[in-house]
Formats: sequence, C-alpha cells, structure tokens
Amino acid sequence: MLYLLYQFSDQLGALNVFRYLTFRTGGAVMTALLVAFVFGPRIIRWLRSRQSNGQPIRADGPESHLLTKQGTPTMGGVMILLGVAVATLLWADLSNGYVWAVLLVTLGYGGLGFADDFLKVTRRHHAGLPGSSKLIGQFAIALIAGVWIVSLGDPAESTGLAFPFLKDLLLDLGWFYVAFAALVMVGASNAVNLTDGLDGLAIVPVIIAAAVFTLIAYLVGNAVFSNYLQIHHVPGTGELAVFCGALIGAGIGFLWFNAPPAMVFMGDTGSLAMGGALGAVSVVTKHEFVLAIVGGLFVLETVSVIVQVASFKLTGKRVFRMAPLHHHFEKKGWAEPTIVIRFWIIAMILALIGLSTLKLR
Repeated sequence: MLYLLYQFSDQLGALNVFRYLTFRTGGAVMTALLVAFVFGPRIIRWLRSRQSNGQPIRADGPESHLLTKQGTPTMGGVMILLGVAVATLLWADLSNGYVWAVLLVTLGYGGLGFADDFLKVTRRHHAGLPGSSKLIGQFAIALIAGVWIVSLGDPAESTGLAFPFLKDLLLDLGWFYVAFAALVMVGASNAVNLTDGLDGLAIVPVIIAAAVFTLIAYLVGNAVFSNYLQIHHVPGTGELAVFCGALIGAGIGFLWFNAPPAMVFMGDTGSLAMGGALGAVSVVTKHEFVLAIVGGLFVLETVSVIVQVASFKLTGKRVFRMAPLHHHFEKKGWAEPTIVIRFWIIAMILALIGLSTLKLR
C-alpha cells in the first residue's frame, strides 16, 4: 500500500524511499513489532478471559509442565498473524502474486491452527482437530498455493527443483513439482509445530530462519546479485523480503511475551502458520533444500518423533526418553532455559551453514 507513494516522488523527493526493498523491509519489521507490542497485552487479556484454565497440559508429558505451565493461555499466534498481515499489507507491493500466495498459506494454516486450539481449549483436552482432517486441510491449502506459485513463474523454470552447491542443475519435475511444493509447506508447518514445546523454543529459530530467507528472497529477486552468486533468478521474489521482515518483527514482538516464564503460548495458531510461511517462501525462492539446512533444528525434532514411533512399533523399545527431542533432555534433567538457549545456538549455526550455500557453488 505505502509502496505506491513513490509515484508522487516527483512532487516530494523523500517519497522515493518507498521504491526500495530495504527501506520497506525495515518498515515491515518495525510495524509488525509495534503491532505486537501495542495489541499483545490486549490479546493476552482477551485470551485469559476466554481460557480460565489456559492450554490443556498433557498428563503424559514432563511432570514439571503440570506445575509451571498450567493456566497459561494459548492461541497467542493471533498476535503474530496480526502483525504479519498488517505489516505486509502496509509495506509490500500488493500487485505481486507471490506475496498473496504466501499470505494464503500463512493465514490459511493459521486458521487451521486456530480451529485446533479452539477445540483443545473448549474440550479441555490436548486433542484438537483429528490429525487426518488437519493434514487434508494443510495439503489442500498447499496445493492451491503450489499451483498459484507455478503459474506466476517462468514456464521454463517454475517447475524446476534447484539444489544447493550446484549452480546449473535445475531438475524439471513437471507438475509433480506442485506435490513436492505442498509436501515442503506441510512438512515445514508440522516441524515447527513439533518444536513448539518450551517457552521461546520455536519462535527464535523461526526468526533466525526468516532473517536468512529475507536475504535469500532479496538476492533471488535481484538479477545482478543472483547472477553474481550463480543462483537461479526468480523475478518478483524480492517482495517476499518485506513479508519475511514482517515475520521477524512479529516474532520478536511475540517473544517479548513468550520469554520464560511465558505469558502466552503461540499454540498451533502460530506454529502451523509460521512453518507454512517459511515453507512457502522457500518454494517461491527455489531454496527448499536450504530450508532443510537452515531449519535443521525443526528437522531434527521431527526425525526424533519418527524414530521414536518407528522404534516402539517395531521393537517395543524407545530410543529417546521422550519425543520430541527437547523433552528427552528435560527427562535427563536439563533445565528448560539450558535446552532453549542451546537449541537457539544450534539454529544459528545451521543458519550460517545455510547461508554458505549461496556462495559455495
């Protein structure tokens, strides 16, 4: 919306700054942060008034959670979605189809998460939407977004799959790429959801991944930089830097209230939406495999669940004391802040490795 102000720069030269992605990305960060700070306390008060007992705590989870997390409201992801939506609509070029496709996934997954959280709270049970229903909804949204993204790109490259460290290879999957793209979005969404189990654990790695993809979106959308780095240029993806900036700002604002001890949990409303957003941005920028590196912490948490379930079904034995992985370390006696901060460090290291793929080709 504000992007259009540059058209009046001949009358007021200062308005020319609205042309620049860097300026608008910074504006999106600050706007989303401000929205979270202003509306966050009100949202938390509203959630508390509607959730007398807070988020239902699993009886089979770590025993300490029954004492430390009982009564904390959930669905705080509403705060994140509000910040992202307002900042993106305010600062992005709304004629860009990629912006709308990514917003579709973010808000669509946020809606699914909201329904899931609502059922948990009203039923006073940790089970919300049936898993099959949630997956069907996620894949439906992702497939629509996948077709949309492919239709916006160059027909010669839009269904191609790029690989990190390889500058020329673009494997054309045809329309199977849409199914692959949907799998990336759904997988990323559920991976973040599994990681969201301790105060501040999921939000900081999401902020770190969003920061990496802010840079990736900017570079991929710039013909000069993409040619210099020998990465595949996708015209129009630069506007997703503004979206990622909004995600960073909203995430930082939410962290203010989610820092231990958390005043609010993001719930599936936030975790499904943020994971889906990162997955959608990686698909548009053709850096799906880089997301697996940058978001390696989310992958690790997901793999720990898969290994635990497979091992128990096949052998009757558990590999970990509890899954996802962060609960394993809780069971080993690690303090919650220790687990959270060490996982943040891992996320930062993986982000640096992911960024290295931009040059090592």
